[in-house]
Amino acid sequence: MSAPTGTFDERVAKALANPQLKIAMERTTGNARRKRAAAVEAWPHFNEARRIAAAIKDHVIDNYEHYLETFERNALASGAKVHWARDAQEACDIVVHLCLASGGKNVTRAKSMLGEEVGLPHALEAAGLHRVETDLAEHIIQLAGDPPSHIVWPAAHIAREEVAELFRRHHRDNSNSDDVPAMVASARRVLREEFMAADVGISGANFLVADTGAICTVTNEGNAELTTTLPRIHIVTAGIEKLVPSTEHALQLLRLLVRSATGADLTQYTTFHCGPKRVHDRDGPSEFHIVLVDNGRTRMLAEGQAEMLRCLRCGACMNHCVVYRQIGGHAYGGAYPGPMGSVLTPNLLGLAATRDLPSACTLNGQCRSVCPVDIPLPTLLRGWRDRSWREGLEPKKTRNFLGLWAFVAARPALYRLGITFALPIIRLFGSKGWIKRMPLADAWTSERDLIQPPARSFMAQYAAMKKGAKK
Repeated sequence: MSAPTGTFDERVAKALANPQLKIAMERTTGNARRKRAAAVEAWPHFNEARRIAAAIKDHVIDNYEHYLETFERNALASGAKVHWARDAQEACDIVVHLCLASGGKNVTRAKSMLGEEVGLPHALEAAGLHRVETDLAEHIIQLAGDPPSHIVWPAAHIAREEVAELFRRHHRDNSNSDDVPAMVASARRVLREEFMAADVGISGANFLVADTGAICTVTNEGNAELTTTLPRIHIVTAGIEKLVPSTEHALQLLRLLVRSATGADLTQYTTFHCGPKRVHDRDGPSEFHIVLVDNGRTRMLAEGQAEMLRCLRCGACMNHCVVYRQIGGHAYGGAYPGPMGSVLTPNLLGLAATRDLPSACTLNGQCRSVCPVDIPLPTLLRGWRDRSWREGLEPKKTRNFLGLWAFVAARPALYRLGITFALPIIRLFGSKGWIKRMPLADAWTSERDLIQPPARSFMAQYAAMKKGAKK
């Protein structure tokens, strides 16, 4: 997979110039929004469950050491082997070593955002291993050579017609049909061969259950079960924030995760894996490895971003984000797009390289209103903006402009004078209530029209209204 290239502004410009992208994104996110709304409407206790879920996550965050030790102890007792990775490189090194030590060459992988975060697909290929993504959407983007553009629907940026063309090129048994059931059947035939040939299966984990040492996977296709039970080795990669105290707590969070992600009550497949195959088991791996990854999570605790560790990776925030829906996921340049990505990516790649992301937000609050664990995303984004300003990362042009704006805004008489002169000049560029082109406004008008301002300022209109009210 090739990572997005260019600056943030360049990636955004490319996305906005692609009409097919907007169609594909609205198909996916629009459907997700409608299904989520129906699911929430049908569950009267959604808000109470949301409050409880946030409390569960906060409790674990406040007691990480206890639950990490409990999980490790119970996982080891089940026969699993537990590995600890401080960062992305360690995580990849551990997984690659386990794969190579097994003597196997064929690796199947169920969708895992943690794997994308640490660059695991690239590491497996660099080690000479044959990697196959088994989630249907991940299979599509592997054929396309693209990174994921959504954390639930990785191929959200690819329209059905484009998928049909990919399958025509890569599936030797494809019937050249763009009918969805026919394409799914084609993918199933191709992937079944890979499932049967796999030596190692790699999955993520939606939850790490402390009191049993089990991991939970949540999917709708069954590919995770084929990935984790057929190969002789199962490797789990999971961030330490996936911890929950018990199975009961996992199920409580699961009800919110699925409704927020897909609008369903439950996914088709919710599976708890606990240790390797036992003597009388009919299937399962002979080795079961769990790689627990920090990769900046404890740093987030120390730097006041603990609330972000509540995240269930449901994708609701991006489905409702007016920016994400216009530019798609690749414009963000990291594994995690949308509002949650704009908070997480600066932690992973550094603020200096990603300061544009927190600024690419209208702060309208939709993301927080739909978050199943009530993460204050706008507040966290403002925190990154404040830090970027304090550390002098904003461009000099921006700092100078805001300094001038602050100077004028702090002097009401000067501000009113400026507005009085500016309004008629700006209106000269308007036509039928809209401005298509205007000097110094190219960043806006290159992709959309700017509304023509009224003839008088708000303060002038307000003064006239007050004067009229007194008569």
